[in-house]
Amino acid sequence: MSTEQKQSSINPKHKEFQTLLDEDFKERKLKENEIIKATVTEITKNFVVVDCKAKMEGMIPIEEFKSDKEFEKLKVGSVVEVYLERIESFKGEIVISREKAKRMVAWKKMEKVFETQEEVTGYITGKVKGGYVCTVDGLPTFMPSSQIDVRPLKKVDSLMNVPIKVIATRIDRKRGNLCTSRRAVLEKSKNAELKEALKNLKEGDIVENAKVKATTDWGIFLDIDGIDALLHVSDLSYGRVKKPSDLVTIGQSLKVKITKIDKTTNRVSASIKALTEDPYENLSKKFKIGEIYEGTCTKLMDYGVFVKLEEGIEGLIHNSELSWQNRNVQPSKVLSPSQNVKVKIINIDKDAKRISLSYKETLENPWTSVMESVGKKVKVKIKNITDKAIFGELESGLIGMLHYKEISFDEKQENLNKYKKNEFIDVKIIEVKDEKIRFSKRSLDKDPMDWFKDNNKKVGDVITTRIHEVMKTGVKVSIDKDKQLIVSIRKADLAKSSADARPEVFSPGNALDAKITELDISKRKIKLSVKAAQIDEEKSLVAKFGAGATKSGATLKGIFEKALGKKTKKKTK
Repeated sequence: MSTEQKQSSINPKHKEFQTLLDEDFKERKLKENEIIKATVTEITKNFVVVDCKAKMEGMIPIEEFKSDKEFEKLKVGSVVEVYLERIESFKGEIVISREKAKRMVAWKKMEKVFETQEEVTGYITGKVKGGYVCTVDGLPTFMPSSQIDVRPLKKVDSLMNVPIKVIATRIDRKRGNLCTSRRAVLEKSKNAELKEALKNLKEGDIVENAKVKATTDWGIFLDIDGIDALLHVSDLSYGRVKKPSDLVTIGQSLKVKITKIDKTTNRVSASIKALTEDPYENLSKKFKIGEIYEGTCTKLMDYGVFVKLEEGIEGLIHNSELSWQNRNVQPSKVLSPSQNVKVKIINIDKDAKRISLSYKETLENPWTSVMESVGKKVKVKIKNITDKAIFGELESGLIGMLHYKEISFDEKQENLNKYKKNEFIDVKIIEVKDEKIRFSKRSLDKDPMDWFKDNNKKVGDVITTRIHEVMKTGVKVSIDKDKQLIVSIRKADLAKSSADARPEVFSPGNALDAKITELDISKRKIKLSVKAAQIDEEKSLVAKFGAGATKSGATLKGIFEKALGKKTKKKTK
């Protein structure tokens, strides 16, 4: 059967209905991902059935109407906006959502609200990490904990699921994130009231009844006829204040002067010390540099001690001005709070309102007596022993150093082991420089190097020594009887002939003549040579017997043996 035959066989009434239906669908211009209007045709137990002018009716879960009490007003014939996700699903059904439609409308509304900063109504519906969920027209937004009120709240139960005014503070269109704030609304309202109240207050006004609202370590919060004001700790007094809470109590009335009103932030600053005369104005008339005054220690810090000279005027004793003995002494080891002390003014900075004081200048300076004791014998107590020196304390409390080279003339580091902490020893003060003291113990004894002065010996002289020790590299000889001057003679300097310069041919206790080739008493340096003595002796004999020996035909060996009194031995054949 052909197409024309089929069309001719269709009932005329059906053909007319099909034509009307096709024309009706042409008028229905539905597009996916847009909001459309739908009419409620039926309300069941679980769904709301709506007519979207599509091929079939759509069904929306009833929960999507109950989130903001819309369901109570809903009835058959009501027109609602829905979001068209798909015109026809794989099941042949239309997919629509009332919830998504409300969110899209709310998002567009919030975009405008963000631009105009208009207040909207929201509901805190839940708590999340860092804040709360605030639902605005079905759109969930994030409200940080700091934005729920002007002051931190311990409980927010009273604000849950009740209408509140909020402002959109941040919007992220790409991620679909939105932040709201109730605090901004409260501050906006408060600022409006505050600006009105500030019209009756100006800088320089004196307020008789400023109420104390709260105290902190850095200031006091005041209530001035409904206006919050700050009385900073530095504005309480010209003197030093430890804690504001020590001076005032909550609810107490104070007389203050308005010192600053910030029109931008509406912050008010007040002062008590502005009501009194600045004691630093006439400071030069009351106090003079170099004079000694009495004061009271008010506060001990790591870097020094504050001393009150009179009401409102304080000075600082730096650590370095507390003690002659220790420049970095801990203040608590010298002075204590509330202690009355005498101090000397060493500097006044009127502009910075700072007074530098000295406590040690009022005491006897031990450095003066130490300077006068240079070269004198003193007794010290050993305070500490290091690997290089001993530190001893004088009776005045000053500390000096005894280097190990100044313990004995032999300058051995092992001499430090002979002493113990807290032991008393006699020393001589040999130097005081830059507040540093040097001691010497060996200076109390006679210097062995004085042997050369006492015996009038100098470089070039030949002296008789005694062998003290025989070594592989040479020998050690003692110059004086007390064996305090021990000098090493190298193997190369033991004899003119290398065969006679062997250390093993020498024995401890034997006498040995050596020439002084180097002598520096200040550096304690001595150099001896047996070889040099022998060479000088040869030169002397040649000069004395050389001419006669040549004429008689005598040999040099015979001349030396005769001069030295030695017997010649005849060779036996």
